[in-house]
This record gives sequence, C-alpha cells and structure tokens, in this order.
Amino acid sequence: MRILVTGAAGFIGFHLCRRLLGRGDEVLGADNLNDYYDVGLKQARLDLLRGERAFRFDKTDLADRAAAQRLFSRDRFDAVVHLAAQAGVRYSLTNPYSYADSNLAGFLNVLEGCRGRKTEHLIYASSSSVYGANTRLPFSVHDNADHPVSLYGATKKANEAMAHAYSHLYALPTTGLRFFTVYGPWGRPDMAIFIFAKAIASGQPIKLFNHGRMRRDFTYVDDVIEAVERLIEKPPAPSPPLDDSDPAQSAAPWRIYNIGNNRAVEISRIVALLEGELGRAAKVELAPMQPGDVPETCADVDDLIREVGFAPATAIEAGIKRFVAWFRDYHSGRRG
Repeated sequence: MRILVTGAAGFIGFHLCRRLLGRGDEVLGADNLNDYYDVGLKQARLDLLRGERAFRFDKTDLADRAAAQRLFSRDRFDAVVHLAAQAGVRYSLTNPYSYADSNLAGFLNVLEGCRGRKTEHLIYASSSSVYGANTRLPFSVHDNADHPVSLYGATKKANEAMAHAYSHLYALPTTGLRFFTVYGPWGRPDMAIFIFAKAIASGQPIKLFNHGRMRRDFTYVDDVIEAVERLIEKPPAPSPPLDDSDPAQSAAPWRIYNIGNNRAVEISRIVALLEGELGRAAKVELAPMQPGDVPETCADVDDLIREVGFAPATAIEAGIKRFVAWFRDYHSGRRG
C-alpha cells in the first residue's frame, strides 16, 4: 500500500512508519517538526526512518492550507493515518491557539485532501481526553462524551464530529482512535513516565498530582501499532445505524474505537516500577489536581476486539522494563 502518515517524527507516527515499512508498504511521512518538545528526539526518530528505501519525508505544516494542498496533490494514497496534532492537556491552558491551528485547521485540511483525492480510508488520532467529565468506567465509545474538561479534549471531540460530517457528505471512510496514555521506547518527553524516569535518574523531585491518587490506562506502543495496522485494512462501510441514540452508531462510513489496555494503574505503581528498573529512589512531592486533568481513565475495548480480534494486553511491568532499557540507551548515545 501507499500510505501517508502525518506526525511521522512523533512517537506513535515513528513506530507506525517502522511497522508499515517492515511489511513492505511505501510510506510518505509528514511532520512540521515543531519545538513543543525536543526536536533532537524527533530528528533521531527520522534518522532511523530515512534509512528505509520506501520512506520519504515531507516537512509540512498541515495548518498551512496551501502546503497541505501541495502534499495531497503530489500523490494519491491508499490510506492516510493522521497522527499530527498539538498534544498535551496542560499546554492547552497556556497556548490555546496552537490547538486551533493544528487540531482544527490542520485536520480540516487533511479532510479536504482526502476528499479531493478520494482516499480509501482516513484513520486519525482522537484521545481518551474526549471523555472529560465522564465518571462511568470503563469509558465506552457508546457513552456520550459531550463534556470535555480541556481544550485539547474539545479539539479531539471536534475532530470526530468533523470526520462524521465528511463521511456523511462525501462517503469518506473515517476511523477515529481514542488513544489511552501511550508509552514505550521513543516516547514523548512531556508524558509522565518519561518525566518521572528523567527526574529519578538525575535525582530530581517528581510531582504526583491529586496527591498521588491518579490512575491511568497505560497502553504500550507496540499494542497501539498492532491495533492501527489491523484497522487500516478495515475501512468502515455505510450501514443502517442499529440505534440512533448510540453515539458510536452511524449510517455513514464512520467509526470510533478506544485503544487502551482495559486496566487502570495507580501512578504510585508506575513510580515504584521505575525506581526498581533505574535502581534509585524517587523524591516525591504531592500536589493538588491540575486543571483539565481527570482522576482515572480506563478503556472499554469490546468494539476493537469484535472488529479486529485484538486488544492491547502488554503488562505494565514488561512495558516499563522495555521503556527504561531504551531510555538508558538513548541517553548514553546508543540510538538504534
């Protein structure tokens, strides 16, 4: 297949490109290489991808309409996996306009590109943050998610609505993936596991918000990539909705899936595992809940299992061990 992966220098995008190239696909990676976090990490990921003959890279800001049009005008893709976005809940409190640019304008430009080139399947990153103020666990795609508590979550919910409109109007098959706290080698430095590992290794204190009473559905990156790879081959088809009161049902070729491990882990457990792997004790500071945060997340993945016969299942102990092994290698200069 010929596949466009946006956000190719990002954490999930990098791993997906590697998987697709490994199975023989031709991949065009697009990324604007912004400085939200260490550009050196993004370049290191790209350096590995550029060694593959079937990989091409295009530095493109998808929020730039003309640049996005040029990207889509040069090739026709069998599938587009749109992972480029402005991430982060807390960052949206101080830099809201970057979310409007990347997550709304950028996504609209991708939708238009896919519509114009009659892309056979658009898969895009949503987020568990869309569930916001929901309290019923595990979070289900069949529950309403109309009360996001962060601008980031609101933009991701908007992406789902925008995708539905294009699926309805233009029969564009779209699949939205609500990712739950993805972690693993080559992970983002703004995510808790990376922040904690760096602080513990350097003897710096770490903050545990909500006084340490936070639980997250941590999902290992290889499991995420397995789910995405399987779903690429499953573009949704138009079908009569079984229940028009169900937010996951639509007559349009539009679907939403949770991509999570289906179990919540206490943050203190993560700290203990990192301490064990790094061989150092953490200096812990307890802090109140941060604006835009939620105390617990957990994914209902029944729909994913029914569709592709797979659910993320990597144990947190195994995932942390692999992450720390990479973390040590990366910071010692071994970056393979």
